Amino acid sequence: MNQIKELLLGILFPRRCPLCGKIVKWREGTACRKCREKEKPLVEPLCKKCGKPILWEEAEFCFDCTRHAHFYECGRAVYLYEKKMKEAVRQLKYNNKREYADFFAEEIQKHLGSQIQRWNPDVIIAVPMHWRKRQKRGYNQGEVLARKTARLLCVPFRKNLVKKVINTDSQKDLSREERKKNLKNAFKIKEPDVELNVVLIIDDVYTTGSTVDAVAKVLLEHGVGKVYYISLCIGKGSS
Repeated sequence: MNQIKELLLGILFPRRCPLCGKIVKWREGTACRKCREKEKPLVEPLCKKCGKPILWEEAEFCFDCTRHAHFYECGRAVYLYEKKMKEAVRQLKYNNKREYADFFAEEIQKHLGSQIQRWNPDVIIAVPMHWRKRQKRGYNQGEVLARKTARLLCVPFRKNLVKKVINTDSQKDLSREERKKNLKNAFKIKEPDVELNVVLIIDDVYTTGSTVDAVAKVLLEHGVGKVYYISLCIGKGSS
């Protein structure tokens, strides 16, 4: 019955590939076969802390992680934040292409699902968005992605564990130190004592880690044992 429903919806509202924009054949799923074959996920050597690609395996950590400590335990990403993937994320984020999150969530499960199982998170959360920004955009793209990923991984999704209480400036053009200052006291925990051992944060893009760190810090301060993160895309690191 569900297959018939999906087939009818596919005829009436054909799905477009997040990477090339062409209509996807029904049996190809959430992205066309050619684009799936062209996009290559990240492989070692990767930073053992943030998951950014590094030049030499012997280095273990990227240049940023050798200079800056993080509150989260460690994290991984599926793809580099460049080219077609960068544009696909932009479409999800700003042009209401929420259906693209189906493909993104599948890619996270496919390439990082076993890693997530080893972390054994109690819940999955998204980086929260301030209510004013959410009202303006209509949705939180990170929440859409996190919710779909949680469903595929059979891990509970927790929506309001952490709230963003300050409507901060965009992080895009800020330096690392400016980002940290911009996010100071921006997040608050909804519950006074969080009885969770492991929390996994899922977001669309990881750059310096300032946002993930700010959320992780609040969680750790309120009783969470460990915080990990997964992102669809990540910026380049260095050795």
